[in-house]
Amino acid sequence: MGSPYAIEMLNITKRFPGIIANDNITLQLKKGEIHALLGENGAGKSTLMSVLFGLYQPEEGVIKKDGQVVSIKDPNDATALGIGMVHQHFMLVEAMTVFDNIILGDKHAKGVFIDRAARRKEIEALSEKYGLDVQLDKLITEISVGEQQRTEILKSLYHGAELLILDEPSAALTDIEVEGLFAIMHKLIGEGKSIIFISHKMREVLRISDRITILRLGKIVLRFL
Repeated sequence: MGSPYAIEMLNITKRFPGIIANDNITLQLKKGEIHALLGENGAGKSTLMSVLFGLYQPEEGVIKKDGQVVSIKDPNDATALGIGMVHQHFMLVEAMTVFDNIILGDKHAKGVFIDRAARRKEIEALSEKYGLDVQLDKLITEISVGEQQRTEILKSLYHGAELLILDEPSAALTDIEVEGLFAIMHKLIGEGKSIIFISHKMREVLRISDRITILRLGKIVLRFL
């Protein structure tokens, strides 16, 4: 019988000069759930997820995917393992279109050649499936913050993400856009994806999450299971 967990971060410690950002943290994400990481700024939430996405290397601890220990040395390793991260400050190239941002680093590319028509069909199908409404031919500078976020989510899915890390995803959204985001999250879970939702807003977390882990000053202080 396989592991019930999509990802396990076991006894993770991450230090920076003069600070322990993550102090012996264990976080287990079940398959098909929304797991919230709640805490004030500086609690260690984004650092922990940066470890999972390969942006930082922990001093101690291991990461398991589907019960097997994995090595995540950089974001390329994370992507190859089906882990996608939508950062609070989007990582989009503003001078490029939505479509070109999504296919950047395309897994189907043969040398410099990309079958753009085939890729477009694939992206449009993903967009329709998950309710990720985007304007593929618009420049990033021409679309709203909510649409930029949908572009980031679509890009992660296009590159094979089964687990999505959403870092403070509601921070810059209007109330209507937040409702749209939550609808998208429910569709993703309904299709068997798993989500880690980083937030400092208790009301949102209680509404959207299956389980909650609360961090304070780099330590887990409470879990709601």
